[in-house]
Amino acid sequence: MVTQNFLYDAILYIYALSLLFYFSDFMNASQRAKRMGTGLLIFVWVLQTGYLISRVVMHLQMTTVTAFEYWLGFSWLLVTTSIVINRFFKIDFIVFFVNVVGFAVLALNLYSNPGSGGSLELWKTTRELLYIHISLVLCAYAALTIGALFAGMYLFLHNQLKRKRWTNFVRRLPSLDLMERYGDRAVIIGVPLLAMSLAIAVTSLLVEGRAALLLDWKVLSSFGTLIVYGIYVYQRAMLKRPGLQLARLYIFAFGLLLLNLFSNYFSSFH
Repeated sequence: MVTQNFLYDAILYIYALSLLFYFSDFMNASQRAKRMGTGLLIFVWVLQTGYLISRVVMHLQMTTVTAFEYWLGFSWLLVTTSIVINRFFKIDFIVFFVNVVGFAVLALNLYSNPGSGGSLELWKTTRELLYIHISLVLCAYAALTIGALFAGMYLFLHNQLKRKRWTNFVRRLPSLDLMERYGDRAVIIGVPLLAMSLAIAVTSLLVEGRAALLLDWKVLSSFGTLIVYGIYVYQRAMLKRPGLQLARLYIFAFGLLLLNLFSNYFSSFH
């Protein structure tokens, strides 16, 4: 077994099997494989939900929120979102791409140190805000990750159309307009959530008299990322920039978001 926890192992193996079916559909447009992948993905969601709830209940009385629970929640959000997309929007490939990210997060989470995490003792007067902050930022990351996938698909399809490469793969992709529309919806959801999570974090630091942490690298890079996303929103809503330019800016903004995610090594905030 990969880990000592049987349920976590089961989730990983079933998730991998689901991805194999989705990849079969990805390569050969097989509706049967897609249905099998979807059924297994729903089963993964059920197991993951139960596992996440059990972890939350176990840690209610503890003073730390570990990276393990943090990334487990992020993966769960991606699985949930992909099921919703598959049920209501019927967009080829995006479910596969989202779950590749979700599976990677779940697998890499095995290397998380269960003993590490943000101490709740540091949030003595604003402990409830910490939970809200974490919930908001996880939802923001999930929405912006999906938006980045749409932006990447947009750039790929635009390049293929420019070169007049009409393959079966290209024909199955959603239109540029559709990808642009759903990418915008991801931004509409993700950016406000990110802004609210940062506002809560700043408020908590000020209330607790730890204003010096506002100059921490993690905080500064978070605000820098939010500013870039704000530039994207402004160019989209006010300047009506072409979709190609916006997709490139979105990828750049998401790159900053990833940099921020992995900046904990240089930060004393998280």
